[in-house]
Amino acid sequence: MTVFAPVTDDLLRQYDVPGPRYTSYPTADRFVEAFVGADYAQALTQRRSGVAALALPLSLYVHIPFCESLCYYCACNKIITKHHEKAEEYLRYLGREVELHTALMGTAQSVSQLHLGGGSPTFLSDEELRSLMAMLKRNFSFVPGGEYSIEIDPRTIDERRLDTLAELGFNRLSFGVQDFDLAVQKAVHRVQPAEQVFSLVAAARSRGFESINVDLIYGLPKQSPESFDRTLAQVVELKPDRIALYAYAHLPDRFKPQRRIHTLDLPTGGSKISMLSRSLAALLGAGYVYVGMDHFALPDDALAVAKRQGRLHRNFQGYSTQPDCDLIALGVSSIGRIGATYSQNAKTLEEYYDALDHGNFPVVRGLALTRDDLVRRAVIMALMCQGNVQFESIELAYLIEFRSYFAKEMEALQGLSEQGLVSLDDTGIQVTDKGWFFVRAVAMVFDRYLQTDRTRARFSKII
Repeated sequence: MTVFAPVTDDLLRQYDVPGPRYTSYPTADRFVEAFVGADYAQALTQRRSGVAALALPLSLYVHIPFCESLCYYCACNKIITKHHEKAEEYLRYLGREVELHTALMGTAQSVSQLHLGGGSPTFLSDEELRSLMAMLKRNFSFVPGGEYSIEIDPRTIDERRLDTLAELGFNRLSFGVQDFDLAVQKAVHRVQPAEQVFSLVAAARSRGFESINVDLIYGLPKQSPESFDRTLAQVVELKPDRIALYAYAHLPDRFKPQRRIHTLDLPTGGSKISMLSRSLAALLGAGYVYVGMDHFALPDDALAVAKRQGRLHRNFQGYSTQPDCDLIALGVSSIGRIGATYSQNAKTLEEYYDALDHGNFPVVRGLALTRDDLVRRAVIMALMCQGNVQFESIELAYLIEFRSYFAKEMEALQGLSEQGLVSLDDTGIQVTDKGWFFVRAVAMVFDRYLQTDRTRARFSKII
């Protein structure tokens, strides 16, 4: 199987290097502990006092950290437990965190996007999900036509639970699949028959959910290009509206669960490149649009439409059709954005609960962006979302002379231009069709923190 014509295995191999995912700029590893709950409260207060900000809808992210069993590849913040009573206590504290927000912002804030992530949000019982959604709807105003999504572990849900999710207003579902091969599933401690996923997706479609996403991971133990071809064929048959295709990053020194993976079972670098190459060919050949940064969508899906129309946006949950807006992140370890600030909550339940017990926001680190950060964020997000930067728009918005301000960066882009990844002219930078597959590498050129950074290995590889 050959790759989509413009992208060669040699080019994929050349850019198989570590780099940020740019769900934010600056990236979360730049957050500092000097930014605390009081700074976050000030950002919320400033948002409320700004007339323009009040008109912008919010995005909400709620982190549910609990899982019943451990997936060895997982790098998320999670708590493995079969004690479901822990969820009840956690929901009470989520309520307290929301109350701190509404005390500063009021209860009439419009929300156009909600995402429940984890962990496994479907660890919660139906009644707990009802309680959570009722609490959120009491405190925020959910606008019609918004994106309301939840991550699903197929092992924790049935058709009856799908009815509950539809009743609660969720219109988008994301199924964690990773791989359909049984040997791979056993190697990562996540066994779920393909038939189960097919049945759930069919049931979800019959209930009118607007978009169904499937997550896949290549580079897992026991995978081979041939075995992953079989998974891809099944996914093409399943035909979800969206597919997220991630490269597994084996970082056992940082993520303890990954120490249970036998290094000798991991595919070689060459095999990973082959899996990516064949995945691109299979998914594009099946009619999917490459949205960017690991994401594919059917042509009529809202994400593909947003890309065609230049309305694509990016936040801590990845690509979105919703306008660039502030993100309130609730729950342990969650990351949010208010105005020109980023913040992250405490990573342990003990710290999270303790802060709320004392009436404080559980923020333990964050960042107030500098003017240079804001300029570079605008450029990087324009590249990541629209695939082009118009010099004049940046110059008018930030009162700079683009080619002078970014002289070193423009010089560095020449090499990418010679490879056909970008085209440059007097008006701006355009990512080419071939360059779109390497858009992280293009964005990295404008990352000031990476220019003197010698510790890139902490990032996942960009291919």
